Amino acid sequence: MHTAYLTHPSYLRHDMGPWHPESPARLRAIDDRLHAAHLFDHLLHVEAPAATREQLLRVHDAAYVDAIEAAAPAAGLHMLDPDTSMGPHTLEAAYHAAGGAVRAVDLVLGGEAANAFVACRPPGHHATRNQAMGFCIFNNVAVAAAHALAAHGLERVAIVDFDVHHGNGTEDIFRDEPRVMLCSTFQHPFYPFRGADTVSPHIVNVPLPAGTAGSGYREAFSMRIVPRLEAFRPQLVLCSAGFDGHREDEMAQFGLVEADYVWITEQVMDVAARHAEGRIVSVLEGGYDLSALGRSVAAHIKALAAL
Repeated sequence: MHTAYLTHPSYLRHDMGPWHPESPARLRAIDDRLHAAHLFDHLLHVEAPAATREQLLRVHDAAYVDAIEAAAPAAGLHMLDPDTSMGPHTLEAAYHAAGGAVRAVDLVLGGEAANAFVACRPPGHHATRNQAMGFCIFNNVAVAAAHALAAHGLERVAIVDFDVHHGNGTEDIFRDEPRVMLCSTFQHPFYPFRGADTVSPHIVNVPLPAGTAGSGYREAFSMRIVPRLEAFRPQLVLCSAGFDGHREDEMAQFGLVEADYVWITEQVMDVAARHAEGRIVSVLEGGYDLSALGRSVAAHIKALAAL
């Protein structure tokens, strides 16, 4: 079976302005790099469907979904928070971003793909049950996890969030859901300034200081995340795949490189092979230096595809 690669044209139409780092150019950079690395043709290409209201309401309040739909502008930009805005095509992209993550779960759990990567925009892991923030509108990986529980009957789903920012929205959504284990590594203190004090048997937060490079990151991941994943024995592993910890990314102050993202991917694959029949769905979060993003995603996908 192949690695599935899910995307949708609406992701390129979502635009928060020429000044905004979360831009359509991010997906173009990924696409260009996949072609340059001769990976594109080895993937199973799937167009992401739109999420249904039922799928969104598993993790978001109905009033919030209604408010997002009502806020969608016919022209111009509508600000949801100081960093996050909606343009005329944002609502469609947000529905398809969440829907792509759901479809990826169906493909992998249905045996149609070995694993999957969802190249989506807007990202999702900062979106809480009732708040858009940090470029995120719907929490794509949370929608996917809830779908795996509700539609496929899984009992243990793990989310590994290696974005440089804490997955506060995902924590908010699954704070009281022991069937979901969230493991989040993140720079601290740093936006969104949450997560460092969480104490929970199923939420594993690993705050790391600015300047953390590959060796320090790998040690923390090996010591604090892998044992918890092993004990949890997930039936599916989801990745909130952020690449903004790359040393070339000026949005943060980690020092990771492509080889570190390959190493993270391999650790997740090892856990998934032992407990989840190899089933992994990776969903794009951050990563804002275009060259570093393209190279890092290509390295991540190459590892997933075992190429």
